[in-house]
Amino acid sequence: MKKLLIATTNPGKLLEYNVLFKDLPVKLVTLKDLNITDVAEEDGKTFEENAVKKVEFYSKFVDFPVLAEDGGLEIDHLNGEPGVMSRRWPGHEATDQELVDLAIKKLEGVPMKKRGAQLKVAVAISIDGKVDLFDGVLRGVITEKPEASIIPGFPFRSMFYLPEMAKVLGDMTMEEEAEIAHRKQAIKKALPIIEKYYAGH
Repeated sequence: MKKLLIATTNPGKLLEYNVLFKDLPVKLVTLKDLNITDVAEEDGKTFEENAVKKVEFYSKFVDFPVLAEDGGLEIDHLNGEPGVMSRRWPGHEATDQELVDLAIKKLEGVPMKKRGAQLKVAVAISIDGKVDLFDGVLRGVITEKPEASIIPGFPFRSMFYLPEMAKVLGDMTMEEEAEIAHRKQAIKKALPIIEKYYAGH
């Protein structure tokens, strides 16, 4: 079966991509599957820059298509923080719990109507040396404290509330989330290019 490298070590993202690509005749392989331990430099100023840097870096290791992404949480009240620094928000590589605690602290006393936020992702796909970029955004509200268990690799899902669903993302199954989330939006835009490539190989 034809392969697609999902260039991430995040277990939550891998689960979601398995759902998103379940109907395509493609085998998803991971960095771990290929014993790739080299780490791409993520020093871009935007999600898009980092996604492109990653996909170009990991494309050197394989001769088939590669998908890489960068994304995170942007909180309106904090002028878009943590943004591109989502995982390194405190100034170091933070644990999931540290990130949740920091969000609670920075938004302490802020009323719900001013706690708007968005999850944003930039997905880069490299096929035959050509890189295409796709994005997706999901709007929501940050709750005052976690309302669901923390999903490893997806700390903010525990407090990212969707008014139209009346629940936080962390209370949704991966299948439910995959149907509405920002990653689904980006992949939906990318599918024509992906399907065209695999149909011709």
